[in-house]
Amino acid sequence: MPEDHGIIASALTPRDPKGALDFGAAFELIDYLSTAKVKGIALFTPAGEYPAFSLDDRTRLLYLAVKRSRVPVYAGVGAFGLDDSLTLARDARRAGAEGVLLPPPYFFLYQQPELTEFYLQFARQLAGGIPVYLANNPVFTSALEAPTICDLLSSGHFAGLEDPLAGPGNLDGLPVALLSNDDSRLCEARRAGSHGAISVAACAVPELVVALDDALRLGNQLRAGRCDELLQEFVAWGTQFPFPLMVKAATRLRGR
Repeated sequence: MPEDHGIIASALTPRDPKGALDFGAAFELIDYLSTAKVKGIALFTPAGEYPAFSLDDRTRLLYLAVKRSRVPVYAGVGAFGLDDSLTLARDARRAGAEGVLLPPPYFFLYQQPELTEFYLQFARQLAGGIPVYLANNPVFTSALEAPTICDLLSSGHFAGLEDPLAGPGNLDGLPVALLSNDDSRLCEARRAGSHGAISVAACAVPELVVALDDALRLGNQLRAGRCDELLQEFVAWGTQFPFPLMVKAATRLRGR
């Protein structure tokens, strides 16, 4: 049975006034999240605005983050195409990252057979050495449909899936980790049997998301309900602004 991954904070990527990656602010955020009892930090997810940064900057921050963080670091390796995703994944493997999160290529919309071939080619060329998680973020890239996810996870090449509602469903019995990536459905996913969550809200309010997850794990439904009410309020405010502006503002207000 896959181990529980807990709450993995989906980190912002701080930028300086000129738009360049702000390494000092990134280190402060990593320190903050490391002490906030999250179980991991995910860099260069959609919340980290990965298309805005060069491969060199992404690799450099990842190497430094792995050395600095007191919790496991996961590397988002989304890119325009297969070659760049492979380059990022190989660098993540060398850096000692806990795993890589692989979304479909961005910009163009792809059909399911093309996505299947993309993922299988990635797995063949990477040839192991680091866990690879399918990253299904249909708001930002081509959606991975259920039959495609099932076929890919059944292939044995992938360690798990991050998905808006990552319950077992047709994947029950497969030795893969199922991680929710939609804060509005975190409770639903956990109660459905997910093995953790990659949470954008946890970058700004990690105490709240961790408290909610702890309450669910301990069966404290009253506390879980109250925490979820607060989380849903945070999520609702976020929908009023372009993503991830709300999380940036909240993180900044907390001095991070």
